[in-house]
Amino acid sequence: MEFDKLKEIIAEVLSVDTNEIRPETTFMEDLGADSLDLFQIIMGIEDAFNMEIAPEAVENIKTVGEALEMIKKAVSAE
Repeated sequence: MEFDKLKEIIAEVLSVDTNEIRPETTFMEDLGADSLDLFQIIMGIEDAFNMEIAPEAVENIKTVGEALEMIKKAVSAE
């Protein structure tokens, strides 16, 4: 469920097909995201999952799978 919602957020921000998004997909290299795109994706994640992401954590997120793991940890901690 989290993965589908995450794919929707990414697809909306980057105007890509959700079928192009896999856990191993990198935001910058594979999807062509820049820092502003990543900021918009993080904001979308925070809104959709009702969570806050520390700025230092954002720097470590390179792939969709890493973002998904961060969401899963936050959701399970509630």
